[in-house]
Amino acid sequence: MPTGPLWSHPFPTHGVNKMAVFGYGRVSTVQQTTENQRLELQSAGFKIEYWFSDTGVSGKTCASQRPQFALLLNKIRDGETLVVSKLDRLGRDSIDVLQTVRLLGERNIQVIVLQLGNVDLTSAAGKLLITMLAAVAAMERDLLIERTQSGLERAKSEGKRLGRPSKTSDTQKIQIRELLGRGESVSHLARSFNVSRANIIKIRESH
Repeated sequence: MPTGPLWSHPFPTHGVNKMAVFGYGRVSTVQQTTENQRLELQSAGFKIEYWFSDTGVSGKTCASQRPQFALLLNKIRDGETLVVSKLDRLGRDSIDVLQTVRLLGERNIQVIVLQLGNVDLTSAAGKLLITMLAAVAAMERDLLIERTQSGLERAKSEGKRLGRPSKTSDTQKIQIRELLGRGESVSHLARSFNVSRANIIKIRESH
């Protein structure tokens, strides 16, 4: 479940000319806490005035769909600063991170990831870094796809059967076909062999 924002004074009392520092944390399970992430940022010298955190939210969730992150985007003002401990706090993957950084950059909001040093990701150097990271991520994804396809082709060439293992052995399939030929019902055989009716029907139709 999402954890509500924390701030050192009632929101929003920062003055017109005062640019605040926002922090954001996320953990995947309710057994975890984002407190260590907040302390990590403070230990690095950042004075976090407004802290938002999502608890029990998977890293596979897009940034815009994370409740407290969406609330942060609504509260943070143009020209202020967002600090996070790691890059994945800004999105589910490189594309999502790029979109988040681009959105914040359009509002002149500084985005600092402690993991990457004190580089503002919306600056020229930060954009270059993000582009490089995205290129590396894309290359890793392509390599993974290539390795998977190569493995599948090798398995096929070696005569290995792909996909989930069958729930019934070849001997059982022969028995099922014989019983079907004697008039046994699909439902009865499904119960007898502890498989689904669909499995029995597939065996019948593959004969």
